[in-house]
Amino acid sequence: MSNQSKIYFASDFHLGLNTGSPPVEREKKVVDWLVKAAADAKEIWLLGDVFDFWWEYRLVVPKGFTRFLGTLSSITDSGIPVHFFTGNHDMWVGDYLAKECGLTIHTKPFTTSFNGRKFHLAHGEGLGTKDHGFKILLKIFRTKPLRVLYSMLHPSIGVGIGLKWSLSSRLGKGITAEFMGEEKEDLIRYSLAFPADEKIDYFIFGHRHLAMVYMLKNGAEIVFLGDWITHSSYAVWDGSELAFRVTD
Repeated sequence: MSNQSKIYFASDFHLGLNTGSPPVEREKKVVDWLVKAAADAKEIWLLGDVFDFWWEYRLVVPKGFTRFLGTLSSITDSGIPVHFFTGNHDMWVGDYLAKECGLTIHTKPFTTSFNGRKFHLAHGEGLGTKDHGFKILLKIFRTKPLRVLYSMLHPSIGVGIGLKWSLSSRLGKGITAEFMGEEKEDLIRYSLAFPADEKIDYFIFGHRHLAMVYMLKNGAEIVFLGDWITHSSYAVWDGSELAFRVTD
């Protein structure tokens, strides 16, 4: 019997961000986890903000991440599917990661089933929010005309602006929000509003940098995947149970 039976979920590596642990050390830790996961993985799902900033030009991609990208390529070459969700920090992914590294790219929430249990997967930005300004900002950032205009900037300028923007973010300043309670958490609000006939067993999200599991009254579980700056956390499905693990 094949040993490749587990499904792994992780998010918010924020590769390249110079906060917490040094970026290279964080990348090595992520690579080490991927290599170990691949030993018994059936699939690997990366749920957004994998990079702290990513922008693809037609012939240019950001430098760095060679250990990480090489490991992903090796894993997909071995036949293990790796799914990549775009997050609010790396929403500008094009076709490079799919063509060169063999990743399956997801740009919106995705529902699937494993062993008869239903999973709803998403990075989480903008879901359930009442902040209309944030919704408008996300819509603007995702528009094709803006991407075309930004791509006209020289890479040294475009990537430089992006890196500076990421460093000015909430996370770049070292601020991480705590759990605010069911009534104030957007992703809990989003999950509670899901149609009852969908019968989701597990909601798995990134984005919030919370490392925790929250039980809904209907029996569904919400897994907040945390991040790899302070938690190095992930979830793993073994075919019958979903376990949430924090490595440090």
